[in-house]
Amino acid sequence: FFFLMIRRPPRSTQSRSSAASDVYKRQGQVSIQLGKNKKLEHTGIRVELIGHIEMVYDKAGSSDFTSMGRELEPTGVLFQDKTYNFSFPKFEKQYESYYGSSVKLRYFLRVTINRNYATKIIKEVDFAVLVPATEPEIKKDIQMEVGIEDCLHIEFEYSKAQYHLKDVVIGKVKFMLVRIKIKYMELCIVKQEKYLTGQANQTQTENETLQKFEVMDGCPNKGDVIPIRLYLAGSDLTPTYTDVSNKFSVKYYLNLVLVDSEDRRYFK
Repeated sequence: FFFLMIRRPPRSTQSRSSAASDVYKRQGQVSIQLGKNKKLEHTGIRVELIGHIEMVYDKAGSSDFTSMGRELEPTGVLFQDKTYNFSFPKFEKQYESYYGSSVKLRYFLRVTINRNYATKIIKEVDFAVLVPATEPEIKKDIQMEVGIEDCLHIEFEYSKAQYHLKDVVIGKVKFMLVRIKIKYMELCIVKQEKYLTGQANQTQTENETLQKFEVMDGCPNKGDVIPIRLYLAGSDLTPTYTDVSNKFSVKYYLNLVLVDSEDRRYFK
């Protein structure tokens, strides 16, 4: 019934307020095409820019964290196609867009045509927001010893604890004691989403294994060192997010898994 077009503003209309919170001008056009209808009676046409956190499995926990609106047309009648320009001069990019399995952070434009005796017409168009950040100080390597008393003792090490999305995980696993029959060893990338529900403000946790990589086949001997080189570019990763709008967090883990001859799994 109508067509919505978003036009990116020229760079000269953008202004930066700070490194952590950028303010930009968002502008565009709304085109209403009547088609075969000779006229459109309405009680107002409005455009809104909305930032929304959606809990996929708990709609009661969903909420808007920002909302701005502009009236495009007061009550009246349209007899022909019409195009409206709109502008939100102080759009603050608080958070990045995120589309996860349990939670989504969306930015979208909503156009509403209100009508007296008919269902209102609503059109939504999503757009993405990226928030540039400075490169963090890289933490030291990860080293850990784990095992089962008198059965298994391993040491594993990763070169660092923070990675960019196209980085390479480099590490090694050393077997200090092996008294169980190991079939294989794999390295998994696990994404963890924690979010606050709308019921009694309880926290829910969802874990999703994104990738599995077999790094060893067969049973190792005492003293064996297994090198690890894992390329992250092939995985569907996002940045880590911590306590976004006091609603959700996203973290990633490297999960080292050993499977024995009886299919028992040992992991860290």
